[in-house]
Amino acid sequence: MVLPGTIWLLLFSYLPMFGTVIAFKNFRYDPNGFFASILNSEWVAFENFKFLFNTNDAWIITRNTVLYNLVFIVVGLILAVFVAIVLSELANKRLSKIYQTGMLFPHFLSWVVVSYFVFTFLSVDRGLLNNILLWFGVEDPISWYNEAKYWPVIIVLTSMWKGVGYGSIVYLAAIVGIDKNYYEAAMIDGANKWQQIRNITIPMITPLIVILTILNVGRIFSADFGLFFQVPRDSGPLYSVTNVIDTYVYRGITTMGDISMSTAAGLYQSIVGFALVMLTNYLVQKVDKEYALF
Repeated sequence: MVLPGTIWLLLFSYLPMFGTVIAFKNFRYDPNGFFASILNSEWVAFENFKFLFNTNDAWIITRNTVLYNLVFIVVGLILAVFVAIVLSELANKRLSKIYQTGMLFPHFLSWVVVSYFVFTFLSVDRGLLNNILLWFGVEDPISWYNEAKYWPVIIVLTSMWKGVGYGSIVYLAAIVGIDKNYYEAAMIDGANKWQQIRNITIPMITPLIVILTILNVGRIFSADFGLFFQVPRDSGPLYSVTNVIDTYVYRGITTMGDISMSTAAGLYQSIVGFALVMLTNYLVQKVDKEYALF
């Protein structure tokens, strides 16, 4: 039963680790194949990392990746828990399932499809937002895809719309699993709905919240490529607020052909993510070992 998953893990997670050596080489293609290219490329040690961190791109992609993910973690957690609690409190369970399905549906949409949805709102000529602004007397349409100042909000709203429904499922399952006797005892003692949520629901799902937050912190240096590439439509004027590590790696390979630099950025991303998981878990252990991931 475990064998298929183990094979998949070895092929797609451990075998590619051999390629991280490219980060320390000046990669050049060899006619004898990929492995020959790695072995025959010049060893440059940490030169790729030095060049990466000496450019303005390193600061921009690190800042964008970290700040966006911090917002996603905090806002996503609050909204996911809120939605899960609201759905669990609905008396009509049939309506609850309908609402849950409706909120879950955006998660399964491709970012390409979502990018066209966003474009229908932000198009300069026919976009819904510009038409609404026109009704309110704003005659000059906003060129949304050339104005970077609006996109931090657009990125966050789009991410929350697509992900909150899916993120609330785990919390909803945890809430449903809470023993109803706790709530019955609280009602007998005169606790209102808010007091029940504050003193029973939230404390009971706190261990789950902590574990998922630790895992999310580990991905704080990873970004959703589709969100930052497809939704802004790869618009150059928006790079200052939409360029993250993942899009930088993609553009480094497709436009510059610099595989060594891209691998260095990816390795930097992985090492820092691992360190953050360990650090966050260590801090949680100091507060309460029962809440720690390991």
